[in-house]
Amino acid sequence: MKYLSWRLLLFVVIAMGIMVFSSLPVDAQCSMCRAALTGSNNGKFLRNFNIGVLVLLVPPVSIFCSIFIVLRRHRGDGTENAE
Repeated sequence: MKYLSWRLLLFVVIAMGIMVFSSLPVDAQCSMCRAALTGSNNGKFLRNFNIGVLVLLVPPVSIFCSIFIVLRRHRGDGTENAE
């Protein structure tokens, strides 16, 4: 059983690594933000804005993942009193 969990973890890590390194570069902007920022010629500002948008994505994703982990750990396995 322990071997299977390590194997699954290794598979997930490898799959995520492949996805991260093979992804195409994308801009983390909505179309309205992109339209407002296209007039700016400051490339460093645009890059930092994209990074800021990605940073703002971290808290909702971490909250969702932590709720999912808590629910997964405390789920019933069906062996309760089944009368």
